Amino acid sequence: MLAYKRSTRVAELILQELSKIILEFNKPGLGFVTVTGVKLTDDLLDARVFYSVIGTPEVVESSKIILQKSIGHLRHELASRVNLRRTPTLFFQYDDTSQKAQKIFELLHKIEQEKIEPKKTRRKTTKKKNA
Repeated sequence: MLAYKRSTRVAELILQELSKIILEFNKPGLGFVTVTGVKLTDDLLDARVFYSVIGTPEVVESSKIILQKSIGHLRHELASRVNLRRTPTLFFQYDDTSQKAQKIFELLHKIEQEKIEPKKTRRKTTKKKNA
């Protein structure tokens, strides 16, 4: 017997199928969209779909608009692929976790560089003071 809730298992299935549907979805202006997660309510009626987009802010915005306008089509496709009594209502939410992680890595790299550079400048300044 599985130890986790049905909503968790169904959310994983929805994530896999929606990823395939969006990959097959050919709309001009839709960037490279990746479904990063699905959070499903316990009653399986509402699904919050988290996604990320690779590209410029304009591509992110156009992808957001296209996904919002295509909810009906995406839900219909999902219903045809997943055998559920009722297909959940989809709500798309942009996931900027990867961008935040990139900024954190950049800051950590910058801090590391600042730790190395002051040591070099201290040696030069101490020599000047002693001279």
